[in-house]
This record gives sequence, C-alpha cells and structure tokens, in this order.
Amino acid sequence: MSAIVGLDVGGAHLKLARLSPAGRLEAARIAPCPLWRGLDELERAFASIEGEIPPGASFAVTMTGELVDLWPDRQTGVAAISDALGALVGRDRLVFYAGATGFVPAGEEAAHWSAIASANWRATAAAAAVGGETGLLIDIGSTTSDLIPFASGEVLARGSDDAGRMAADELVYLGIARTPVMALAARMPFGGGWISPMAEFFATTADVFRLTGDLPDGADLHPAADGGAKTTEASARRLLRMVGADLDAQTEAQAHALAAWLAEAALRRLCDAAALTISRPDAGRAPT
Repeated sequence: MSAIVGLDVGGAHLKLARLSPAGRLEAARIAPCPLWRGLDELERAFASIEGEIPPGASFAVTMTGELVDLWPDRQTGVAAISDALGALVGRDRLVFYAGATGFVPAGEEAAHWSAIASANWRATAAAAAVGGETGLLIDIGSTTSDLIPFASGEVLARGSDDAGRMAADELVYLGIARTPVMALAARMPFGGGWISPMAEFFATTADVFRLTGDLPDGADLHPAADGGAKTTEASARRLLRMVGADLDAQTEAQAHALAAWLAEAALRRLCDAAALTISRPDAGRAPT
C-alpha cells in the first residue's frame, strides 16, 4: 500500500495530513490559500507543502473552497477544484469525500458534487463517532465553528449542507482569527457607554484573541485587517478603531478590557449553539 495524503481545500487555507501505509499519522501541515483571488493560490499553497508528499501517494480530498465568490455557484467550484487537483497530482490518485456516500473516485465527483461540497465536518464527526460513544464534536477553526452531535456510531447532524447547518446552529460563522469584529456583537461596552461597532473591516478575532493571550501559534496565517503588524500594540490599535478611538496610554487598558468582553461574547455564541444542539431529543444523551 502507498501512503495516503488527506487534503482539505478551504477557501482560506489548504491543510494536509499524511498517513503511512500502516495508517499512522506522520505529518500535518497548513498553508494560507486565499482561494477567492484565483486558482493559482491553490497551486502556490500546494507547492509550499508538496515536500510532505511521498512519491506514489494516494490522495483523499475534502473541500469548502467551492463556497468562495470566485465561482457563480458551488457546483462550479467543486468541478474547478477537482480539476485543479487532478492537474497537480493526477486524477487517478484522487478520491473525494462525499459525506454519507463515502469516498468517490475522480470522474464521479460531478454526480456527487452536492455531497462533496463542504463535507469536511462530516468526515471529522464520523471519525469521532467510530467508538460508539455519545458526544458533541466542537471544531473551532480560523473562520467557522462546527458543532456536530453523534451517538452509537452515527453522525446526528440535522443539516446536510451549509444552509441547513447554519439554520440548525451546527455551523456558526465564528472563528479564532478571520471573523470581523463587527460580526461579534451589535454593541460593545466602551468608555462608560454602549457603542455600535463601525461597520468596517478594521479588526478581526485574531486581534481579540491576541490581546487576551489565547491565540495559538500558527492560527493567524493571513494579513491583518490593515495589513499591519501582528503585535498586541497593533491589535489594540485596530480594535480601538472599531469603536472610534485611538491608542494611547489611557485607551490601551480599555482595549484589553474590550477584547476580554468580545472573547466572552464569542464564547457565549458558541455555548448557545451547543446548548441548542444537545437539547434536541434526537441528539442522544447530552454530553457531560
């Protein structure tokens, strides 16, 4: 048997996991891939991690990149990504994860495009469910969070696509790095009043969690909102801009306080989604 390389083609990142022929995880890598700029970004991202791919490896692919506004619809995106990967590694080495259908070989992805589109969450949940236990998968990424119940070896998601999963709060567009701060709360406490944040892309959750000290290394691979430095000082300046303030000796402490409040707001949003999911009668015994 050859090594197996798992590729997750997202709209913002390309992720790789390499398994040995015996099934042991040997490597995991992530590379920025702003796919909305063009398919050449996928080629660049692939080139940056290509050194982890041994000769003769087989590829198992998931994707969410079909959602980016490079294409008019998701079906076109699935086809474009699969064609691009085929050109990079050879179509005979590719299989695509198609949700409950399982893996389908290249050449059949057109018939299964709707099941392939944004199905990576189900692959993770299915792996978590293998042991037969009851639980709630919570996968928080740079852009989105997945909350998927499972029990008795089955994935118990109500939604099967992004629209359905968002309606069920199984997909929450909130992540630790790329979410615009204006999406976290309709108003924010600052300077003794409630201020509606500016509807501008001035700061992201990377700035919030950098200020709270919670941002993991390697979680922020894209440029900051202003293209500036990724330091606590620069993050404070960007965050204060959201409420119309400048960074100085007095507002520096206020920036940290605001970041702490926004971090709690983000956590509350995810806790609400988790509470909704585990309250469902069909979700099995609520995890403790």
